[in-house]
Amino acid sequence: MATKRTTEKKVALTGGFAVGEALRQINPDVMAVYPITPQTPIVEAFAKKVADGLADTEIIKVESEHSAMSACIGASASGARVMTASSSQGIMYMMEVIPVAAAMHLPIVMVVANRAISGTINIHNDHSDAMAMRDFGWVQIFSESVQEAYDDVFLSLKLAEKVSLPVAPNLDGFFITHTVENMTLLSDETVKKFVGEYQPKNYLFNFSEPVTFGPLTLPDSYMDIREELYQTMKKVPETFREITREFAEISGREYDFVEKYKLEGAEKVIVAMGSIAGTIKEAIDNLEKKGIKVGLLKIKMFRPFPYKEVAEALREAKDVVVMDKNLSMGAKQVLEGDVFQAVGDKKKIRSVVYGLGGRDVFVKEIEELIGG
Repeated sequence: MATKRTTEKKVALTGGFAVGEALRQINPDVMAVYPITPQTPIVEAFAKKVADGLADTEIIKVESEHSAMSACIGASASGARVMTASSSQGIMYMMEVIPVAAAMHLPIVMVVANRAISGTINIHNDHSDAMAMRDFGWVQIFSESVQEAYDDVFLSLKLAEKVSLPVAPNLDGFFITHTVENMTLLSDETVKKFVGEYQPKNYLFNFSEPVTFGPLTLPDSYMDIREELYQTMKKVPETFREITREFAEISGREYDFVEKYKLEGAEKVIVAMGSIAGTIKEAIDNLEKKGIKVGLLKIKMFRPFPYKEVAEALREAKDVVVMDKNLSMGAKQVLEGDVFQAVGDKKKIRSVVYGLGGRDVFVKEIEELIGG
């Protein structure tokens, strides 16, 4: 664990403004922006910093989310460091081009402020937008808090550029984007050193080594290209672990594929991801005072899914409750299915769908869920 840095600064910020500050510190070459609740504070905060001369990013104000991702693809293919942000129906609108970014191995970072997918129209939080992206070749990371949302922007950028894949750090809409929490900012110098100067590997303006982006692929080559993308995704975990170790050295904050909270000796375990983890931790602390031993396994990296780490973490658990903030129609719930694949039929797994469209979940309900 690294010692406390004197260059750190303790502040109180919303998640949206914290991400905006992270973007200022990175100062990407290009950011395509289109507002959508609850993502809007992110691009508002960053655009104001650019307008005030605190960053010199080229902000592209587009007419739609589809155009935002298209602009990002063009800029990234040209060799620029590129970022954006979106949410919910914005993700749906850019869905045509989201998998294109992955297929081209473009290291775009898109911050996703998670929000329910319509219909009916709902601007509040669940994970249905992230679930819609899960098989498109994007790395997906989930934040529990404002601090994690800030840190995850740096982790995502460095990971994207090292593995040549797009990365989507996810933060729960309103619960994180609009909630003020105490957090610690890194210094500009520390961030600059951590993310480094972007050195594109393959790009259109490298005329000495010409490349082609987005060609038509016929049956004799398409499957090979998808296999290459699949194999590239397999390289993510090792690289992520290297990056998180480096980040722990500069920040004192350690991250991994999963977080274990009071898991040792717990026969009952909740598996969840996102901001609900804080509520679960409070419920677990309350139950512990009553002599009831319960643990939490928080999923940090959702894609690629950490099957090995989940299986090992749940090895001693007899009762596993998996909490999904998404409702899959006519099938197992997504996180439930992933956990089942990790542990097989050796465990009793209960599936709980919660919080759709931003519905509140209280500590007492968590306690009742796990037998308190």
